[in-house]
Amino acid sequence: MGLREELHAANENRAVVLALLLDELEAEVGPERAEEIMQRAIRRRGALLGKQYEAYAPDDFDGLREAFVGGIPDEGRLFEPEVKSCGPDGLVVEFSNCPLKNAWRKMGLSEERCARLCGVARVVDNGTFESAGFDFEVSALPEGEERCTLRISPKR
Repeated sequence: MGLREELHAANENRAVVLALLLDELEAEVGPERAEEIMQRAIRRRGALLGKQYEAYAPDDFDGLREAFVGGIPDEGRLFEPEVKSCGPDGLVVEFSNCPLKNAWRKMGLSEERCARLCGVARVVDNGTFESAGFDFEVSALPEGEERCTLRISPKR
């Protein structure tokens, strides 16, 4: 197995673990509490990742673009990012592929379940960019969007 295949397999494994963990937590503490617990932990992971982007706050979006988009594994192939805009008002990046969503669908999960898992997993980006000193918004499966769009802007 080549490095690209290993990278995809690792992300598929990540998706499966998230789905199984949410299942188990829901059985123990209920759906809402399970989601809260997972989101808190995942947001904390994002905050750790955000340290690498602090130097770009509050408004070096060219630098942030290079560091963030340029740092996506396998030259971006894993998530297929497209920079929609980058300027003084912020950075907008659209992703046309999501290995997590693909894995959840491969598991046969409903679109509702995929959207719920997406809502849990994506807070890693909230933690990343908010802790680095930016405002952050995302739209993806929970909003009915097939693609994931990140909007990073100067903190208000």
